[in-house]
Amino acid sequence: MQMKMRPSRVLGKLRAGDTVSCFKLNLADGRAAEIAAMSGFDCIWVDMEHTPNDYSVVERQIWASKTCNTDVLVRVPRGGYSDYIRPLEMDCAGIMVPHIMSLEDARDVVRKTRFHPIGRRALDGGNADGLYCGIDTAGYTEESNRERFLCVQIEDPEPMDELEEIAALPGIDMLFFGPGDFSHGIGVPGELNHPQVIEARRRMADAATRHGKFAGTVGSPGNLDDLMAEGFRFINAGSDVRGLRVYCDDIVGKFKSIEAGGR
Repeated sequence: MQMKMRPSRVLGKLRAGDTVSCFKLNLADGRAAEIAAMSGFDCIWVDMEHTPNDYSVVERQIWASKTCNTDVLVRVPRGGYSDYIRPLEMDCAGIMVPHIMSLEDARDVVRKTRFHPIGRRALDGGNADGLYCGIDTAGYTEESNRERFLCVQIEDPEPMDELEEIAALPGIDMLFFGPGDFSHGIGVPGELNHPQVIEARRRMADAATRHGKFAGTVGSPGNLDDLMAEGFRFINAGSDVRGLRVYCDDIVGKFKSIEAGGR
C-alpha cells in the first residue's frame, strides 16, 4: 500500500477560498495545544523565536494537535537550514520565518526549505513527515512541496521596497504581516493603528493576493471582518498567555472587589 503525507488542513481551506483560524501558543505544554485543537482551531502557531521551547516540546505539541486534525505552524528562529527544516521533519504543517529583510533573504529561505525543482532543501525522509521512510523519495519531495507551507513574515520597513518581488517568489505560500515589529521599526512601538502600519498591512495583503499567495496577520474577534475585507485569509486571533492572564486577572479582581466592599 502506497503511503501518503498527511494533507494540510490550512492549505486545504485556503485553496478552497475559506478563512483559516489560528491560535498562538507560548507555553511549553502539549496539553495546551490539545485544548486549543479540541476547540476547533484550524491551526496552532507554536513559537520558537521568542520562547525557550525546545524541539521535544514542539514535537509533543505537534502530536497533540494532529489527534484533532489541526495543523501546527512553527515560527522558527533565524539561523541555518537545520533550524528551518527540523520542525517540518517533525511533521508540522508549515513554518513561519520572521524578519524577512530583502528579496535575497527570501530567496535564501526558499532555497533552504523547498525541495527540487523549487529549492535545495536537505533531503532525509526518515522522520515523521516522511512517515519514517514510508514514502518513496520522489513522492516525499513532491508531496512536501504541495502539502507543507512556507510563511514569511513582513514585519520591518526594509523589505517594503521589494515587496512585489518577494510576493512573486515561487515556493512562498503566505506573507504574514507583523504589526508590532513594524510599528517598532518605524519608531512608533505599539501603535498598531498608526496610518503607516495600516498602509503597510494593506499593501502586503494586496501584493500577496495579486501574486497568488495567501495573506496572514494577527487580529482579534473585534476586527476579523475588517481584516478579511482587506484580503487576509489566515488570521491569528488569540494566545494562551493572554487568555490565561485575562482569566486570572478577572478572578483576582473579583476577590479584591469583595474585600474592598467588606471594609
